[in-house]
Amino acid sequence: MTVLSTRTVPLYRLAHSRTGDKGNISNISVIAWLPDHLPILEEQLTEAAVQEWFAFRRPTSVKRYLLESIAAMNFVLEGVLDGGVNDALNLDTHGKALSFYLLDFPIRVSTELAKTLPDIQG
Repeated sequence: MTVLSTRTVPLYRLAHSRTGDKGNISNISVIAWLPDHLPILEEQLTEAAVQEWFAFRRPTSVKRYLLESIAAMNFVLEGVLDGGVNDALNLDTHGKALSFYLLDFPIRVSTELAKTLPDIQG
């Protein structure tokens, strides 16, 4: 039996992201750089994992929608923006920075795949 060597990399090496908001709801899209990466993301970037990742923001619910035709997924996080733009004292009441935070989510990949992924380090 062959044991596959793995490594943890940040999500941004496999995908990019966009964020939108409406009231107290943040909408975060995750788009795989390559369609072959989507199954890895689908397995590890679950509703429960995202709920836990954003626990400090206390979302009341997290729902994931898969968009396989464009190798993407969309997360809807409710109750995550401290009441929304008009109610929050938070400096980031629009939640635009939440996609950047999600892009640091740790993803487990094979060592071979990790070697092929782009990185911001030289």
